[in-house]
Amino acid sequence: MKQPGTLTAWVNDRFTPLGEARVHIEDRGFQFADGIYEVIACFGGTFIDLDEHLARLWRSCEAIALEPAVSREKLRDLIRETYRRNPFPDAMLYVQITRGVAPRSHHIPENIRPTLVITARQLSQVPEEKIRRGATAITLADIRWKRCDIKSIALLASVLGKQEADRMHADEAFWLDEDGHLLEGCSTNCFAVIDESLVTHPLDHRVLGGITRDLAIRLARRYGLPVHERPWRLDEQGLSELFMTSTTNAAMPVCRVDGHVIGNGRPGRISMQIRTLLLQHFDELRAGKRS
Repeated sequence: MKQPGTLTAWVNDRFTPLGEARVHIEDRGFQFADGIYEVIACFGGTFIDLDEHLARLWRSCEAIALEPAVSREKLRDLIRETYRRNPFPDAMLYVQITRGVAPRSHHIPENIRPTLVITARQLSQVPEEKIRRGATAITLADIRWKRCDIKSIALLASVLGKQEADRMHADEAFWLDEDGHLLEGCSTNCFAVIDESLVTHPLDHRVLGGITRDLAIRLARRYGLPVHERPWRLDEQGLSELFMTSTTNAAMPVCRVDGHVIGNGRPGRISMQIRTLLLQHFDELRAGKRS
């Protein structure tokens, strides 16, 4: 079992105590939010969909013409070593790659060296009481940029959305497009249960392809639950349940949106079934029963 100790981060070429970790003031991540990131869960040394996370990281890098600082295999090793050096049995690994350090200018200089940072934190557990009562949410007009499929570190719109959710004593804010279709949350993907089928917005430039979203869809289909990826609205006939997915939430039932009750106001049967399937999958990974 891991013992409590000093938190350790990887910054570019070396591991260092977290309290001493530094990047340059002219790093383009700080100056322009010119970078991308991933958040990866690890249960007892088993990473959840690490290959999928790395594949998405590389897609984000390619989308902004950013050459990763290391190879994919090297990054995999660094992520595992960061986990090993930190005291959390269940951890959340944060990987950030920025364009690197250069004099502040919108123009990207040639031969700039990317900055790579990896940190680990305790993977938080959702309180059972919250699961029993379900989460609450608000909706907001989508004010984000038009490439939400890139996991960019430019998260100001989502920060403001979360701030507004906090002000309204809600757990999440969901973005709506111009036609009232629910896209995703500030840090979650979202599913509705409509006529006993799972419905979620298709992947496009306005929705990030969540790793937990994809896993939920795979598990639902494996166990015979129909899934439809299409635009949908909260006022559709037959909508009886709502839940959101993310690395930290797994699947979290949402029982109120903008003060309106969803279904009967309690976590729904299908939402809880998806949550159970996800947690069982995580347990099997932890026990080494799945690759």
